[in-house]
Amino acid sequence: METTSQAVAQAPAAEGAEQLPSARRTVDGYLLAPFPWYGLDEAFTGPRWLMQVGTAADGAVEHGSIGHGDEPSVKNEYAVGASGEPKEKFAVVVTVAANPVRRSADGTGLLEATSVSSAAWLAGVGLLSFTWPGQMDHSLRDDWLEQQTETAWALADDLAGADWSTLSLPVDGVPTPFHYRESEFGWVLAGSTQQGVHVGAYGRGMSAYGLGFAMVKDIGTYA
Repeated sequence: METTSQAVAQAPAAEGAEQLPSARRTVDGYLLAPFPWYGLDEAFTGPRWLMQVGTAADGAVEHGSIGHGDEPSVKNEYAVGASGEPKEKFAVVVTVAANPVRRSADGTGLLEATSVSSAAWLAGVGLLSFTWPGQMDHSLRDDWLEQQTETAWALADDLAGADWSTLSLPVDGVPTPFHYRESEFGWVLAGSTQQGVHVGAYGRGMSAYGLGFAMVKDIGTYA
């Protein structure tokens, strides 16, 4: 995907770094998308919040994320309560436009088609953006993030590999197959919809097995 480098750039780069609400919550970019957005279905009754959209070189919106539950932070992702349960419980849904191979904005080459792997990679990098191994010095996090980002890409490029399992989750009420994997940092999954988009998701503290996805009826209500 042409937008993958932008996704990495959006990840907090310093300990405790947080995206400014004004930069994250604007609905304008979401409204420009020529495809439908997806989030958790009505069974989820907790908070919902906008994150960011990713654009191509010509400014076209190609993907974006919607958060559910507690707003995660890098600084205390390992914090747990007295019961041993994570203090932060969240799930982020990533919608990726299903684009065929197409010409670049300047007409000089071809852009890679988006696929379920694109959604899996963006979800994997999204999870990393809110992850910080507790034993790691902050000066080493950039190197760690770069290494883990490359690993996430390799994993997303091999969805049939042993690192992934499959599970069926409802999308607009229809059972849909997803690729799924867990790590010490949380979980990641990815699949496709009947509405011409790919859906990725990542989270921590919330079980992926009980989730369902649905097309957002009015993204403007998130503003």
